[in-house]
Amino acid sequence: MQRSIHAGGNAFSGKVTAAADTNATLLSPAYVTFAIAMAALGVIGLVYGDVALVWQRIPIEHMPGEQLLAYAFAVIELGTGLGLLFRAFAQPAAVMLFIYMALWALLLKLPAVVMVPQMEATWLGFGEIAVILAGAWVLHARLAGNGALLAGAKGIRNARVLFALSLPMIGLSHFFYSPQTVELVPAWLPSPLSWAYLTGAGSIAACLGLLFGVFPRLAAGLEACMLGVITLLVWAPKLFAMPVDRTALTAFLISAVITGGAWVVAESYSGVPWLDTRSPAWKTPATPPCAP
Repeated sequence: MQRSIHAGGNAFSGKVTAAADTNATLLSPAYVTFAIAMAALGVIGLVYGDVALVWQRIPIEHMPGEQLLAYAFAVIELGTGLGLLFRAFAQPAAVMLFIYMALWALLLKLPAVVMVPQMEATWLGFGEIAVILAGAWVLHARLAGNGALLAGAKGIRNARVLFALSLPMIGLSHFFYSPQTVELVPAWLPSPLSWAYLTGAGSIAACLGLLFGVFPRLAAGLEACMLGVITLLVWAPKLFAMPVDRTALTAFLISAVITGGAWVVAESYSGVPWLDTRSPAWKTPATPPCAP
């Protein structure tokens, strides 16, 4: 009887812990930022009736039903973004967003990498979407728990590895396309080429820190912070031009979603000390996330 009482107590304690963990996840700034940015991306998709320009280009030219597909993309983005903001819908929304982002990366971005691997721009496009996918994967892993497919502690590990591997694809573009990167640096910052190289090197350094377990929480946090600063300094000011440029608006929201994805991954290290050296991305977290 004592064993039954003890087991029941553990089950109750587990449910309380799980509920607390879920509430903490839903209320985190990273989670809310990611969800709102994704929903906003869906809104402009519905307004313009088109895909998210180069970030979501359909590889088949003049495909029948392309606009209908664009509206479907927008509805999914808006629906999952809003769904993440409500506890009752958060788990199914996270699953749907994870599947959607996986298809986006595999069907819209990976073919270009396979066809033209020598062009860094194809890797950049894949890497940017992979960061968003990693964030969606973390949410799915945390909200679905260990019993679901590709979720739980192993899901967190896989998302971290994907995030780490995607960063050099982004960072190297600052060196391959330094003239284009320099043009994006705000005019009031001195030595724009130095900033282009510094931010590119920062993403590569973050990758190494994550993979080799050298201050991984700090590396992920600084990468998310850098992406957020780039979003605010490079793309946000362009929104004040009238009329609003559709490319600038899309770029701002894509950048915001990428930032949110990176921030969500960074938050998965919340229980790890900032200067920890024993938590490389490929290592399964010792304490698995709790499911709701």
